[in-house]
Amino acid sequence: MRRVTSRLLRSPREVITRAQQELLNAALFLRPPRLPEIEAPKSPLPGLPDPAEIAARLRQTAYAADVQHLAEGIPAGRIPLFGGFVDVGSDIHWRRDYASGIETGLGYFRRVPYLDASAAGDHKVVWELNRHQHLVLLAQAALLARSDAPLESVWKQLESWIADNPFHRGINWASALEVGFRALSWIWIFHLAGARMPEWLRGKFLETLYRHGRHLEINLSFYFSPNTHLLGESVALHALGKLFPAFPDARRWVQLGSQVVEEQMRRQVRPDGGHFEQSTYYHVYALDMFLFHAVLSAPSAEYRAGLARMAEYLDAVLGPARVLPMIGDDDGGRFFHPFGPREQFGRASIAACAAFLGRSDWTYRPEDLYPIASWWLGCTEGCGRSEPRSRLFRDTGIAVMTDGEHQVIMDAGPFGPWSGGHSHADTLSLIVRSGEQELLIDPGTYTYTGDPQLRDWFRGSAAHNTIRIDGRDQATAAGPFGWTGHPAVRAIAWTSVAEFDELDAECLYEGFRHRRRVRFIKSGVVLVLDEIEGPPGVHEVEQFWHPGPEPASERLVLELPCDRQEGWRSIVLGAKEPSPVLRVRRTARMPYRLAAGIILAPDGHLEIERDGNEIRFHWRCGASEPITISL
Repeated sequence: MRRVTSRLLRSPREVITRAQQELLNAALFLRPPRLPEIEAPKSPLPGLPDPAEIAARLRQTAYAADVQHLAEGIPAGRIPLFGGFVDVGSDIHWRRDYASGIETGLGYFRRVPYLDASAAGDHKVVWELNRHQHLVLLAQAALLARSDAPLESVWKQLESWIADNPFHRGINWASALEVGFRALSWIWIFHLAGARMPEWLRGKFLETLYRHGRHLEINLSFYFSPNTHLLGESVALHALGKLFPAFPDARRWVQLGSQVVEEQMRRQVRPDGGHFEQSTYYHVYALDMFLFHAVLSAPSAEYRAGLARMAEYLDAVLGPARVLPMIGDDDGGRFFHPFGPREQFGRASIAACAAFLGRSDWTYRPEDLYPIASWWLGCTEGCGRSEPRSRLFRDTGIAVMTDGEHQVIMDAGPFGPWSGGHSHADTLSLIVRSGEQELLIDPGTYTYTGDPQLRDWFRGSAAHNTIRIDGRDQATAAGPFGWTGHPAVRAIAWTSVAEFDELDAECLYEGFRHRRRVRFIKSGVVLVLDEIEGPPGVHEVEQFWHPGPEPASERLVLELPCDRQEGWRSIVLGAKEPSPVLRVRRTARMPYRLAAGIILAPDGHLEIERDGNEIRFHWRCGASEPITISL
């Protein structure tokens, strides 16, 4: 998603680049580029596995059945989107937000007010439909079913889109990243089914695809969104040049795209492997982009090492349950095959990385290969196994504590770069799982611009398992994609031994210091001690807990009485459901201490005792001798 940053001072280079972009855009708007006579491209595209062979190997799998089931409703206008479906009917309005009914016109793309929900609706929903990943799904379904019938809808929708979205007109040209995603979908459509594309469509299709490349080359987000936007745009530009070498400018696209992607590997991936947006969902997003580029190129050893670090980080946060914890923003989309449970997307990414890098020390199963690795690399068999271990990723600030089926994740990392647009005010928050059971959750994201109040609630401190002081978040929201007054965060001490893991970390903001010590005792309990220091006087301290589905709240042991509130949880962008919130609230002078515990062992028993300012935890597991712990 784009980040809007208000800056009064720009470098001369930025001013020149932006001016050049606008002059070239205006020139192309007045005179759209034409595709000259070129050598007819072949389908399937050289450089990618033969899709007919892949379909033959996948035909009897549950994955193939899911693809065909999802594709069944598309010809009638039932499009799978964000984990649900949008009914668009037989005549698709490509610039309409079907939830609100708002539809934008065909003005010059720079003048479309896409961030104004009252004028454009929720642009994220509009753009997701226009990525055309559902058309790739249809093309895959045609191969799996050995039938051309699904392709009729592909050709019809492509023709409709080309007619309704003239070059550089309307909301679907307003984001270069969206142009890049659509170009990638069109590449896959041509690769999967281009040999059966009717001649009346082929010329228009190829010329419009070429125009996507010209738009990308001019509008790379060097200054506006130099994050996953710039990365995705460059990956698409390189892929267009690499897979359609007869296009004019293809060689330049390959060189420019590759240069930018290699540079972004160095800039966006932290030394510990975490992505700099401080979002697990965006980590998967970026990893898939980097990997696809590697599949089409000959990456350097440094680049491959970056991929391996990213996969190592992902493998750790997926944990024993192989479920992606939702830390930071959840984009809702996916680089390839955005269908199925969002929390399981990381499994396919790990499997694809393992296949590409020849690794068997990350956990994946053969079926994890099917959504990505099979189509990109031709792999349909293989598996791997990692031994979960506790780790502190110091640069990203994420501590992963594991033992058997138990996993505890603590976020002691900074906000993301610039205004921290995809970060949440979740510093020192916890996520806890025991096998398939969620004990403490992150409520997710829900929306970017559709509802400003809910946007701020979902990313605020009260929506996370952390502390809020005097009713203020750990930073101040500045529009839908920004924060001011970022907290200073650091890990003070990290210990990982056979009996327990412990992270001691602090967060400083607004003159307050919140120090949290978390000890995961591997016999089955998590102990939490919060210490708050701040300015003189009386302050309100709130400790929030977001339990998973019942009976998760029964595993929480709070030192002080709490009140139960109704909050929200969003499993996928655009959808929400009620979810309980437990709040401990005290008005006190600083310094002040609060304690809590989360029982993982079903036969465990925990009591918390306060003696003046001292807090003791009394823990017993089953028939073992009780132990007393002071943090």
